Amino acid sequence: MSLYPPRRRSQRRLTAVEETSAGGVVIDVRDGAAYIALIARFNRAGRLEWCLPKGHVEPGETLVETAVREVAEETGILGRALITLGTIDYWFSTPNHRIHKMVHHYLLEALGGEITVEGDPDHEAVEARWFRLERVHEQLTFPNERRIAQMAWLRLAGTA
Repeated sequence: MSLYPPRRRSQRRLTAVEETSAGGVVIDVRDGAAYIALIARFNRAGRLEWCLPKGHVEPGETLVETAVREVAEETGILGRALITLGTIDYWFSTPNHRIHKMVHHYLLEALGGEITVEGDPDHEAVEARWFRLERVHEQLTFPNERRIAQMAWLRLAGTA
């Protein structure tokens, strides 16, 4: 028998929701160096995070179409998907749900456009910028996205 009163659960159990997104590592090669476009956004705590462009799959879209569209919207760069890089799988909570998110990443070749966040319909991206691929791990906020960028580096180098 415990000396403490039983704990009461004051929170209700949140329903789990599955979400699918796609995005990409868009590469531009200039003067023999590969550059990757990243976006910056503020998280819920107000901290700036640098991350890969990505977003929700729209009805009727394939994952590749979503990746190309989201990269264009969030970075201003038009790209062509070359290969699959991998999938990131994580959980987070909102006040009403627990979200299980799957994000499919593709390597995209930059075909044109100007780096900008002006086309982001959700206005989540506050900045977009090119970074040298071999140093992008220093900028990316999330380890799982650093792993995706590393896979892009390995694929471009022909070692993966």
